[in-house]
Amino acid sequence: MRSDASQVYRRYLSAVMLHGHASARACGLGATDLYALNILQLSGAMTPGELAERTGLTTGPTTRLIDRLEQAGYVRRVPDAGDRRKIIVEPVGKPLELDRVMTPARQRIGEILGGFTPEQLDALFDYFTRAAQAYQEAAEQLRDDTANH
Repeated sequence: MRSDASQVYRRYLSAVMLHGHASARACGLGATDLYALNILQLSGAMTPGELAERTGLTTGPTTRLIDRLEQAGYVRRVPDAGDRRKIIVEPVGKPLELDRVMTPARQRIGEILGGFTPEQLDALFDYFTRAAQAYQEAAEQLRDDTANH
């Protein structure tokens, strides 16, 4: 294994985070707004409580986050079909401004990926899948540990 593997990986994660922050700012959003929007786009509609749990926010900040995303036209609140007292937050269409802002990076990453063999891509995407699960589990553990202290 490379002696500088940790540094390379940390530099990569920092670059991804910084790009996410810059992209959010360019669209008039906060980094947490972008993160929440990504959760909704990947997981689908959910209650504000579920979104709060996934983002680690409390009720008040989650309500303000949803307000900002709704005002920007990225989500809408709709009554739950099974329980009209409940509200569901759902993503609305494709966030065109966000797509525009992120297109240059996506194109560059696409060019990089185009240089990999199918076997290398399989290994890379296997890593992404398993690492995402590991990070999710670690985040849940941190939330549980924090809640129990």
